[in-house]
This record gives sequence, C-alpha cells and structure tokens, in this order.
Amino acid sequence: MKTLYACIQCGTCSGSCPAGRYTNLRTRLIVRNIQLGLRENVLGSDDLWACTTCYTCQERCPRNIMITDIVRVARNIAFEEGHAKKPHLYVAHMFINTGHSIKFADEHRKLRESVNVSSVPPTVLSYPEAMEEISKLTELSGFKKKVLEREG
Repeated sequence: MKTLYACIQCGTCSGSCPAGRYTNLRTRLIVRNIQLGLRENVLGSDDLWACTTCYTCQERCPRNIMITDIVRVARNIAFEEGHAKKPHLYVAHMFINTGHSIKFADEHRKLRESVNVSSVPPTVLSYPEAMEEISKLTELSGFKKKVLEREG
C-alpha cells in the first residue's frame, strides 16, 4: 500500500471527485494537510465529511495512493475525537434506529411500485429480523453509545 507521503499533489484526486463538483470537497487539500501534520485542519474540516467514498480518486491516482481509505481512517479519528458533523450524526442515529441511513417514506414505496419493483428494498424493511442483528452489532461495537454521546 502506498502511503499518502508518496502523493505529489498532482490534483487528479480533486479533479476526478464527483462530490467535488457539488461541494467544497478538495481531496488534495485533505492529503496535503495530513502530510504537513495539520491535524486540526483535517479533523475539523467539512471536506472530510463531503467525501462519498466512491473510490474514484483512489482508482485514478497515478501514485496508487489509497486516498479513500485514508479519508475513512481520518473520519474514524475525527469521530472518536468528537469532530463528527450533525448531519452525519443524524444518519448514524437513523441507522441505529431503523437500519437505514435515511427515512423510508410512503413516497419511496409509491415510487418503487410505479416502476414495478418491490415496494421496499431488500434491506431490514424486507428482513425485519436483521434489525436485531444491527442493534446487537451497534451495541457490542460501542457505536451506538458513541453516537448518543456525541448527539447530546
């Protein structure tokens, strides 16, 4: 695995980023701040949370740097240190409570039915017994406790 210190700041990651077209995400800046040891610039950055983890930057990096994986590790550290943003805590809380990251509403059911697919996706909505597993995993991993602490 190539480390982020092999990055030559060519900008391919930022130029390739689909999220960067719609947000302020500058992947190259995240990598550069990590290289320079500017910890708070990374952990407190909104850019860190704008990444959709699509792996486009990683697939196109001419130095084969594991950029998406680095972003995920930085997010984990940011979360552990209390830097998670409210929208992400909302998504985490929604997942803990429903097994989904967004609310599945009647309008979603109707839309699915209008295109002749099952009214619910093949998730906990189709397999409610899986919610028990999600609850157990979020509890045993400590994720639930951490999300609730950070929401408070």
